[in-house]
Amino acid sequence: MFNDLRETINAYKSRDPAARSSFEILMLYPGIKATISHKRANWFYRHDMKFIARWISQRSRKKTGIEIHPGAKIGKRLVIDHGMGIVIGETAEIGDDVLIYQGVTLGGTGKDSGKRHPTIGNNVLIGSGAKVLGPFTVGDNSRIASNAVVLKEIPPNCTAVGVPARIVKMDGQKVNYVGEVDQIHVTDPVALELVSLHEQINALLDKKARGE
Repeated sequence: MFNDLRETINAYKSRDPAARSSFEILMLYPGIKATISHKRANWFYRHDMKFIARWISQRSRKKTGIEIHPGAKIGKRLVIDHGMGIVIGETAEIGDDVLIYQGVTLGGTGKDSGKRHPTIGNNVLIGSGAKVLGPFTVGDNSRIASNAVVLKEIPPNCTAVGVPARIVKMDGQKVNYVGEVDQIHVTDPVALELVSLHEQINALLDKKARGE
């Protein structure tokens, strides 16, 4: 347990330029507090003491602003940056070395039973405000841009943006380290399509004005 905690603190140090010391991370960072609480809640959940499990998770939610259902499965070295408004559903699964920003939802659509929430692979980045909804997989080394709404499976080594999310990069470059990926300089395919339609409309209006 202590090794896992040490690895997680080191992950925060490497990915958060504002992190100054292990003590500060352990005492003040809501993300690490939420994951520590989740370990306790998950133990009670797996031993069929679900009321206590939910009680722990709800207390953690009030303190940190991060809601992780006790049934969710979380891998090693999860980094939650800021964290306010994050919701992780009961059947969600998160791999190792994942980075999640504030406002993210790993939820369901309300149409599924059993496995209702997404499975997040290893070394995935999920940008602030993104919503990943449904029982599908986001592949290893992929990244979800801020405010994207993901409603279907994302293969490994992909970048997804937009509402609904579309894949704009696949195997274009190998993503080895989630902290190095760029959340800003991504192309929105919806915006490109709107620009193209606008240009076509202007061309048609020009032809009409010339009497063609």
